[in-house]
Amino acid sequence: MQPTNGPQASIAVVIPAYRVADRIAEVIGRIPPGIRHIIVVDDASPDLLPDALAKVSDPRLLVLRHEVNRGVGGAMKTGFTKALDLGADIIVKIDGDGQMDPALIPRFVEPILSGEADFTKGNRFEDLSQIRRMPVLRRVGNLMLSFLVKLASGYWHSFDPTNGYVAFGSRVLRRMNFGRLADRYFFEISLLCEAYFARAVLEDVGIQPVYAGETSSLNPIGSATEFAPRLLCRAMYRLLNRYFMRDFNVVSVFMIVGVPAVAFGGIWSAFHWLKSSRTQIPATTGTVMIGTLAIVLGFQLLLQAVVLDVGNAPRKHR
Repeated sequence: MQPTNGPQASIAVVIPAYRVADRIAEVIGRIPPGIRHIIVVDDASPDLLPDALAKVSDPRLLVLRHEVNRGVGGAMKTGFTKALDLGADIIVKIDGDGQMDPALIPRFVEPILSGEADFTKGNRFEDLSQIRRMPVLRRVGNLMLSFLVKLASGYWHSFDPTNGYVAFGSRVLRRMNFGRLADRYFFEISLLCEAYFARAVLEDVGIQPVYAGETSSLNPIGSATEFAPRLLCRAMYRLLNRYFMRDFNVVSVFMIVGVPAVAFGGIWSAFHWLKSSRTQIPATTGTVMIGTLAIVLGFQLLLQAVVLDVGNAPRKHR
């Protein structure tokens, strides 16, 4: 888990902990020996988590506690800040419920150590034979969110963008705006969105989903409804920032022409359809073609903008 030459990298694992008193010791016990710091953030857990952590004798363990619950994002921001203060070169995030196998940490760290990526993220869908093991509701919810997350974050090649098993190089984290990271369940998605502005190169790491009867407090279908407006806002912010504030290129032109064209075509067609419905006089061929051509042209321009945006995802220069 270390580079073949040069000084050893300092690696910290951050675990946001809430209602995991019965599993946290096992998770910590499975963390590989090459990890220098294990930071557990007790997010005002109402169970016997402090007692469970007190029984762990691992000298690498550092426990931080919130007096008020701040959510997974709030806990991770506390953990990230502490890991950076400790001088960690790489920070890995795993959950305390055992659904993220600590034995896989070296696979998440290696691409960062080798310089192939700035951060890594779990991909539960690499082995298609394992998808059937994921609860159906969770699978459907993830698929519903995936496209919007890709649009919002700009990481179109990430096949499992809502996965929370991640590892970051410290240089990337120091460039990120923690103030724009969400405090609760939107945290993992907002982390991906903010990594884009740090121009962090992402590499997926294949993992197997582990669901052993745990009850998730995150309702995937409800999350799709809740997250969709926020993701659309994030997408607009990213596109405006990337293609109008920081740069202006052909993607900018395609959006400037494509969006008004689709809007005009839709409004024009709707207006004349309603007019024809009221008057019972069919619209002329020319009237229909004006709306159709505007929609088709605008859609093609926006589709080409998406294709170019996919190619603009952060990547290493070789």
